[in-house]
Amino acid sequence: MGQGWSGFMTSVDFSTTIGNAWFPTPIFTASGCASSGRELAQFFPLHDVGGVVTKSVMSKARAGRPTPRMAETPSGMLNSIGLQGPGIDAFIATDIPYLIKQKVRIIVSIAGETVEEYSTLARKLRSVAGISALEVNISCPNVENRGLVFACDPDASRRVIDGVRRTIGGELPIIAKLSPDVTDLVSIARGVVDAGADALALINTVLGMVINLDTMRPHLGGKTGGLSGPAIKPIAVRAVYQVHEALPKVPILGMGGVSNGRDALEMIAAGASGVSIGTASFGNPMALISIQKELKELLSIKGFASLSDAIGYAHRIEEPQ
Repeated sequence: MGQGWSGFMTSVDFSTTIGNAWFPTPIFTASGCASSGRELAQFFPLHDVGGVVTKSVMSKARAGRPTPRMAETPSGMLNSIGLQGPGIDAFIATDIPYLIKQKVRIIVSIAGETVEEYSTLARKLRSVAGISALEVNISCPNVENRGLVFACDPDASRRVIDGVRRTIGGELPIIAKLSPDVTDLVSIARGVVDAGADALALINTVLGMVINLDTMRPHLGGKTGGLSGPAIKPIAVRAVYQVHEALPKVPILGMGGVSNGRDALEMIAAGASGVSIGTASFGNPMALISIQKELKELLSIKGFASLSDAIGYAHRIEEPQ
């Protein structure tokens, strides 16, 4: 690509790979924002995007946290859903067949309260056909360690990924989903890659709180919640950039505040191989399709022959004039 905009449209190879999994486009749903895709399927064919990352599923059905569960914030929102879900057995029986029928490329997200729960979930999914990759959401409290979030503990996060890798073997790619609420994200990322992760999902929501001034108490039933939306995009871009700089060969699924094609291209330039869209879909259920179209047009106008040529472009040293 030359300096600035090339000014004309070119054909673009829009495909991407995460581990050994190939996807026709780099745009995905973000875990937790569309359950298993049924809500979005009424607006566009789910197979038109790169893939569906399911809401994180746990071993047993969960009712989630008390209400209120959501709050609007400047340029974002807080959610405190609490991993409500049907449990792994019902998920395998109902959600996976639905997604396969829709010809969707499926990334199943799993979450657990113990290292063993993650391994148990992986064992149940190991023989399920039609799954492209496994997202391991380690941004969950570890009940064995006084509630400390796995992803904030280098040793615990490594043990989770190691357990999942030993359980599923080497065929299914593992994507470790990390929290930005740590002092040294790069060291956590390096640890989970060493433990067997093929790729990283950056970032999960940022911990936040809203005080209701009518009650003078925390607004959310769970007190704290995850901040998402445009407000966290600079944090996400920074995280992707730093981790790609340290681990340039590790694919990153970038997410956090992406609302349009320019946001998505920013993630790609920082080092993401794919981009997940979450909060933007609440305001515009067609957001994934419009962002996907805008991103492809931007890549073409800028003269990129392929998405892979743009990945990490912001890290490249300028050639002397």
